[in-house]
Amino acid sequence: MSATTRELFERYHACWEARDPDRIAELHTPNSVFHLHSGQAPARGQAAIREEAAGMFDLVPDLTFDLVSLRVGEDFWVVQFKLTGTSVSGAAFNVDLADFVLVENGAVKEKHSYVDGVAMQAAIAPSGLV
Repeated sequence: MSATTRELFERYHACWEARDPDRIAELHTPNSVFHLHSGQAPARGQAAIREEAAGMFDLVPDLTFDLVSLRVGEDFWVVQFKLTGTSVSGAAFNVDLADFVLVENGAVKEKHSYVDGVAMQAAIAPSGLV
């Protein structure tokens, strides 16, 4: 395990817990990719990644991350979280998330997030539409 990659994970995770899209984007490489694999195109570059993160916090303002498991290598980490909170529609948000993250020169090069899409759509949809 790489201590440097583990330290980057800790800093990056702290930014997500603090709901700080600016700091999240700063920890990505300039040409980084963030892809939430739930039907939309990947965000490319720090500005787009910042907007993607901010949008997530807008949808679930009290989003919390409960760590289930973490594996760290020299230039990657794989992490599983249970995400909880309340969506702007008022629904309870309780979703499984797995992230695969590639690291380059001490920054996030690619972040691929895989979620329980059915649970996510049910939680963020306006009441009565799902």
